[in-house]
Amino acid sequence: MDAARRILLVDADQFFVAVARRADPEGAGRAARLIVGGKPGSRGVVCSASYEARAFGVRAGMSIAQAVRLCPDAMCVPVPRGACGERSRAIHSELERWAPRVEGASIDEWYLDLSGTERMYHDEPLALTARRIRDAVIAATGMTVSIGGGTSKLLAKLAVERGKPKPGTGGTGVHIVDAGAEADFMATVALADIPGIGPKLQETLTRVGLTRAAEVTALDHATLTRWLGARTASWLARRARGEDTGTVEARAPARQISRERTFDRDLHDPRDVAVALLSLATRVGDDLRAEGLACRTISVKLRDADFTSRSASRTYPDPVQSERALRETAAALLAELQRRRSTPARLVGVGLSNLSPAPDAEQIALFATTEPTVESPRDRDLSRALDAVRERYGASAIRSAAIDDRRWHSSTEESL
Repeated sequence: MDAARRILLVDADQFFVAVARRADPEGAGRAARLIVGGKPGSRGVVCSASYEARAFGVRAGMSIAQAVRLCPDAMCVPVPRGACGERSRAIHSELERWAPRVEGASIDEWYLDLSGTERMYHDEPLALTARRIRDAVIAATGMTVSIGGGTSKLLAKLAVERGKPKPGTGGTGVHIVDAGAEADFMATVALADIPGIGPKLQETLTRVGLTRAAEVTALDHATLTRWLGARTASWLARRARGEDTGTVEARAPARQISRERTFDRDLHDPRDVAVALLSLATRVGDDLRAEGLACRTISVKLRDADFTSRSASRTYPDPVQSERALRETAAALLAELQRRRSTPARLVGVGLSNLSPAPDAEQIALFATTEPTVESPRDRDLSRALDAVRERYGASAIRSAAIDDRRWHSSTEESL
């Protein structure tokens, strides 16, 4: 029998809050109730909130205005984008000392594959290795992390939520699902906590009386198929068992930066999907430049109401990073997908790949005449200027009039 996989997920605790406190120790560093995303009165959305602010109902993705109504005495600050990229790279660098494969899942999450390293760590329990990794990251970067682990990326993702030292939860910073204990662990998991189960599927599952993973695994497949359809039933059954064949890919230069948004209700108007895409393209461009990167490939993903996922991508000969290039390319790719099939959308996403360090100004040359309007030095300069304004005054200080995040306040956005 093959040895069980040993997968860890390292999650930086309250990452944006922690970085904001480090960046402004005299202000944000002293505020217990802290909201990161914009200043009071702005039209921005909450990026993160301290546990003290979350106790009042403040959540990521909520408008700043609503967050301030819930927690009036909270301090609101813009996202410190440059500092976030710096701290993220520091954590990634430390993790590479511990695992042969480290995958950056987002700016504040990293998967580690320790499969086959048992002898390297003297056959100690995975939980002990995880705790030593956690201590090393804290010592090297000053950033607190939580670690979840198991035999799949899905189990690691679910386990890390149990490990987080949130007030009143008893989390110790590490939670490992041992090989052979997967079924017992999944029996304690709510379906709403499983990644990929959005609001609409939750409604369907609740309607047929399914709210826990254990209730799904107890059903015969024929019944589940009759209720949900063959494709969704098979996918859900695997997730409810904690199964995930995804591998940890060390994507240092070739990893992807992406953002997705799952809507609380399927969007029927293609113009609404286009507006949501515009907002995501802007945010993912912010993420790209904050990490000092540029990309050659831009991808757009759609998930239709029937759970069919479709994508389109475009690869340029030279790397791009400007807001204009990313948004215009994403809009063109979305239009292409909508022409192929016009149907309500439940999810839209933008991904950037073929990443490389952003060239300095003196390295930027005009593109070949086959792609004359992709990106110019002026586009890059303008995007950097916009980043500086948003970092100082909030994400909504300068924005396209077409973007209105308020209409998506009940959707779920993920940076992947």
